[in-house]
Amino acid sequence: MSQYLEDLFGLEGQVAVVTGATGVLCGHMAQGLAEAGATVVVVGRDPVRGAARVAAIEEAGGKALFNAAEATSRADLERVLAQTVEAFGRVDILVNGAGMNRATPFLEISVEEWNQILAVNLTSAMEACQVFGQYFIAEGIPGSIINLGSMSGITALSRVFTYSVSKAGLHNLTQNLAREWAPHGIRVNALAPGFFPAEQNRAILTEDRVRSIFAHTPMGRFGEADELVGATLLLASRRAGSFLTGVILPVDGGYAAMTI
Repeated sequence: MSQYLEDLFGLEGQVAVVTGATGVLCGHMAQGLAEAGATVVVVGRDPVRGAARVAAIEEAGGKALFNAAEATSRADLERVLAQTVEAFGRVDILVNGAGMNRATPFLEISVEEWNQILAVNLTSAMEACQVFGQYFIAEGIPGSIINLGSMSGITALSRVFTYSVSKAGLHNLTQNLAREWAPHGIRVNALAPGFFPAEQNRAILTEDRVRSIFAHTPMGRFGEADELVGATLLLASRRAGSFLTGVILPVDGGYAAMTI
């Protein structure tokens, strides 16, 4: 990397906490942050996947550790923050990527399922923003918070009703916090991926649905997890992304541009 690009996008000396990093998308985002120089705390429930992600980061020359935690537990989030500061001295970047989905028809959605999806996709991000945002403000750190939204939070999609509602709420939370915390130098943005195959959505990717997705995506294919990394580094960087806050950034192969 040239010195110019290093200065623009490099994250050397910064520490990133990534929830949901044992999954496909946030795992690759965590990898990208590490390869840009950040020390990364991989947060998730699965220690096997967590260890695998840490090993991949270290194999590429990065620095990472796994912290087993439930994103829906405020106590766990507070512990992750405290342990990260104890281990590395600071936190600069928070990625809220924990998520879940169900392909339940609307009239069959139970209140329990509704509440569970909102808890994982929206409430966990709200609490993480409270925990880490309070830390950023108290320490005077110009932190970057990146929420993993979705194009389904912009345009309602069939078969993922509760998921779409949760992501729309996450986008709104992102914009409200961006306005609230800009005076503190804290930037709050969201990525809105289009269709990226992951554990959450494989059950609904039937042959007919895939054809429909490709017909509505000008690039005519699914996204690859690595294709979220560039946008992640832009939003994380204090220099390249210095005037970006409250942004819901589509990474969607042109999906949002498609009408008829």
